[in-house]
Order: sequence, then structure tokens, then C-alpha cells
Amino acid sequence: MKFVLVTKEKEIILAAEKAYGTHYQLKVHDHWGPALEDASDADLMFVDLIATLTEPGKIKGYEDFAEAKMSHEKSCGTPLVVFAPPADYELDSMVGYPNFLFAMVRRPITDRFFRQASGWV
Repeated sequence: MKFVLVTKEKEIILAAEKAYGTHYQLKVHDHWGPALEDASDADLMFVDLIATLTEPGKIKGYEDFAEAKMSHEKSCGTPLVVFAPPADYELDSMVGYPNFLFAMVRRPITDRFFRQASGWV
């Protein structure tokens, strides 16, 4: 199985590495652009919503990511799991695209979550 993770948070990266270790292929990126290429043959793509933001609190960066993924020739069909921002994180708005997300999960993101998510596919 192959998983692609986009985040800038060390704790999330460590949780994914602990869960997937050497059993699965895990590609980690701190920006979604290169991750879209890796996601073309992935079983799941995990994206930390905060890592998509180009300006703190402004949803525009996430919108740019969403539009790029939906129009990407190779990774548009890869199931996407988005990590919601912390409950106290303020965004200027929130958007939804029909049939875009496989799941949106709340924090904390742990190795247990990643192990469970591998069973989704």
C-alpha cells in the first residue's frame, strides 16, 4: 500500500512513520504541489489543511490545493483525507466541494488513526 502525507507538523509525521514503518510505502511532503505527483498511484492521500494555507487563517490556500487536485490528471481520483485544523484555529471561511473528500478528521492525529485508515482501502 502507498500513502502520501502533506503536513508540516513533526508529531503527525512521526505518528504516520510509527504506524506504517516498513510495512507500507509512505511519502511525506511539506507542500501539496509535489505530493500530487506522488499521489497518482497512492491508496490514500492525507493532507493537513493548515499545511495548504499560504496565509494563516485564510482558506484561499486550501482552495488552490483543492482545485489543483481536482484537475490533476494523475491524482484526481486518489481518495483524500483532510486533517481539520484545531478547534481553536480561526479560518476566514470554510469551503466544501461535492464528492471531493473521502474523510475529514479531527485532531489529534495519532499512529492509531493511521493504522485504522489503512483499513479503509
